[in-house]
Amino acid sequence: MATHELVRLKDAGSFPTVTLEEPNGRGYILLAGEVDRRLPIAYFIESKAKKALIYDLKAMLPKLTGLEAVEEATLFKALIIPPGRGAYLRKRPETHIARFDLALMVRVADPTAAAAIVASPEFAAIEARLRETARHTYRMVGENLRRIGDVDHSRDGVFLVNYFLAADENQNLAVWDYTAGWFQYQTGLDNSVLTRPLEQDGAHYTIINHCRWDGLGDILPSLLFKPSFRRYVLRHFEANDTAAIPILYRLA
Repeated sequence: MATHELVRLKDAGSFPTVTLEEPNGRGYILLAGEVDRRLPIAYFIESKAKKALIYDLKAMLPKLTGLEAVEEATLFKALIIPPGRGAYLRKRPETHIARFDLALMVRVADPTAAAAIVASPEFAAIEARLRETARHTYRMVGENLRRIGDVDHSRDGVFLVNYFLAADENQNLAVWDYTAGWFQYQTGLDNSVLTRPLEQDGAHYTIINHCRWDGLGDILPSLLFKPSFRRYVLRHFEANDTAAIPILYRLA
């Protein structure tokens, strides 16, 4: 894979460098599915099929979390799926845009153990049940590469899963590093776990970032009304051939 240097835009302004902790050494499994088709902010309306799916998956989670290497398994349902495509995605019309309104995040003791958990009967049963109802599914087995802080799943809030697609993995990481400080200093973000697939060949997304705010008021006004979000964050993504496909979730 070719390595490209980060493109910095001189007229985009500047923000403090993100403050990071050491990677936590954990493995992660993300299993996501597209179940309902709704307007961007209408995901509080759920089909009977989706309600039944959530009920079944939640009933299956105790067997998964009972496995020795599994530290936690959290099921999310979409709150807001923003419409539209960025400049990089418009150049790649063949790309499947993530519209995953249901997602399961599993934290495992280490990346090697995560690969083994995916092969377990407990996980296979969950994935099979999701595939019965979802029109499109996605699975990633990954490792933590960047961390602002661990994400608290013990209480509800607004959870972001950002599905990144880029021409180059290293450039994707570099532009994430460069722009993450904006979120830390403009939205008060104090947690974030960024993962990469263990196998990049064939991976649909280069990296996936996951974080949490207490409520929509902590994040939406900054995204909608602060000009620096477009000028600094989105323009740097575009300049570095990187697309962010964000989905905001709540606990299911």
